[in-house]
Amino acid sequence: MSGIMDLLQGPMGQMIINGVGSQLGQDSQKTQSALSSAIPMLMGALKKQAANPDAASGLMNALQSKHDGSILDNITDIFGGGNVNEDVVKDGDKILGHVLGEKKEVVAAALSKQNGIDMGSAMNILKMAAPVVMGMLGKQTRQANVSNPTDLTNIIGNMIGGHQQATQESSFIEKLLDQDGDGSVVDDLFNMGKKFFGN
Repeated sequence: MSGIMDLLQGPMGQMIINGVGSQLGQDSQKTQSALSSAIPMLMGALKKQAANPDAASGLMNALQSKHDGSILDNITDIFGGGNVNEDVVKDGDKILGHVLGEKKEVVAAALSKQNGIDMGSAMNILKMAAPVVMGMLGKQTRQANVSNPTDLTNIIGNMIGGHQQATQESSFIEKLLDQDGDGSVVDDLFNMGKKFFGN
């Protein structure tokens, strides 16, 4: 089973990095850094969701009905034209609403601070990464013949794998999503997360 962070290392990942960077007017290095933070953040949120039986059932339905991995076959069309497909971005926004809920802005703020990008760019990176992450999860779920929602936690854990950055950042987001505060807690959460981000 391939690790989630392997996504950005190959030709497909370069296509995503170039497409996102072009859309946002960011250089490739900063875009790759932001995506390297955003992807495990999203995986951490999905892992937390998979740990809740009701949410896990909804997640499994989404993976079986829409996010089956087919998006990975269309990366060139989605990210290769200089502008990321608008429908994909809209879909990403819906995914963020499901997996992050009202904490969407808090997660974007943490991503913004960590990578030195503006809040709008951070939010858009999350929106563009979310459908790809769901597609990867859907593909892994299908390849492993997983149909029981309770098995999703293991699938996600295996995708995060032993990659230190992915493990730490996904754990950070799980802690962040457990917080009860509003946007004012971002600074405290970011300081708490510095050890995860290696700063």
